[in-house]
Amino acid sequence: MNARAVPPVDADECDVFVIGGGPAGSTAAALLAQKGFRVTLVEKARHPRFHIGESLLPANLPLLEKLGVADEVRAIGMEKWAAEFVSPWHEHKQVFHFGEAIDKSMPYAYQVQRAEFDEILIRNAQRKGARVIEGCRVTDVQFLPNDEGAIAQTQSDDGMTKTWRARFVLDASGRDTFLGNRFKAKERNEKHNSTALYAHFENVQRNEGKAEGNITIYWFEHGWFWCIPLMNGRTSIGAVTWPYYLKTRKKPLEEFLLDTIALCPKLSERLRGARIVANVEATGNYSYTCNHTHGGNYLLLGDAYAFIDPVFSSGVMLAMNSAFVGADTVEACLRRPAEAPRALRQFDRMMRVGPKRFSWFIYRVTNPTMRNLFMGPRNLLRMQEGLLSVLAGDVFGKTPIRLPLFAFKCVYYTISLLNLKRTVTAWRHRRNNIRSVDAVSGSMN
Repeated sequence: MNARAVPPVDADECDVFVIGGGPAGSTAAALLAQKGFRVTLVEKARHPRFHIGESLLPANLPLLEKLGVADEVRAIGMEKWAAEFVSPWHEHKQVFHFGEAIDKSMPYAYQVQRAEFDEILIRNAQRKGARVIEGCRVTDVQFLPNDEGAIAQTQSDDGMTKTWRARFVLDASGRDTFLGNRFKAKERNEKHNSTALYAHFENVQRNEGKAEGNITIYWFEHGWFWCIPLMNGRTSIGAVTWPYYLKTRKKPLEEFLLDTIALCPKLSERLRGARIVANVEATGNYSYTCNHTHGGNYLLLGDAYAFIDPVFSSGVMLAMNSAFVGADTVEACLRRPAEAPRALRQFDRMMRVGPKRFSWFIYRVTNPTMRNLFMGPRNLLRMQEGLLSVLAGDVFGKTPIRLPLFAFKCVYYTISLLNLKRTVTAWRHRRNNIRSVDAVSGSMN
């Protein structure tokens, strides 16, 4: 990553070099190409390719409209009108309908197969004029002095290497965090640490009618499960657990996942007669953040900057939103240099606000006080509507969510103080749960 004074003469040139063709990279590439920039997007895989994270939020829909892909996504998506929470400590199921949020204009979202969804986005980038190169890995990026651009090296599947000179670089490499790792900027989230294992199933029992596409979150002793119905009859099932739990695995992943599901009777009931139809996968070191969001001529988008626990399905929305703001930031930096410092500061604030809004809830979602508030919501001072706005991903706009969320937090802290012994016990339990377990990734091979 050292600066280089003179670029190679045989380097292909572009205005913006995008690392990664997921939702963040493809969205940014399409927007920047539309603005007239020469954009090169390099993606290590070839679409369509499997990816987890199938549940979109209502706040995604306006972004899909602006991007011009709303009809294509509608054709592959299952409508998701609500999020359901199921707790072994409560007898009832709590359903949150997005149409009851403060902003009533975004009452639903979609569940999508990411292979189809991500291909729609990357092909849209191509149609808009971006140069898209798949099956090609970025091997190095060297930034030039005085923010004059960067030199990137790539290697394709057939072994061919290529050199690129760009005025600006967007790291949208997802959890690979290409620049974050190169700059040693990626840091494990000390406030939250989790692992995940997941697979696709067939013949999973579904809700009837309009509720068929609802996402269901199941709490259990070692974390929580997601249950996401998809259009093709498959259902995505995943367990997000504390690191110590995955470390206990002594069986093949598929058997271990089935044993984990058996620990959640209400989910097991829905999976009676179901079967796994895709390889079980697992991952560790789940939550992290980079210690900066940008440099003079590069931005970190989406998961390349931070990844938080997916309990609120925020990943794709945060990625696409970062691409929209990032595209405007790049335009300011390249066409109106005098505005660059202000644009970069605004980008930095936006990148931090999303994870911050969600993380307050994520850090407490397994706390008994928070569980009780979720399972018995009240709308005093519009608290329930504010919570629904967060669940819908409406955290960046002009929707007045500050007062409702402040009221919700006050109620949470008041109940916690009134139940101090339980609160302290829960805090100690969580502190123990989020501890890092050495070599947990080795247990997933």
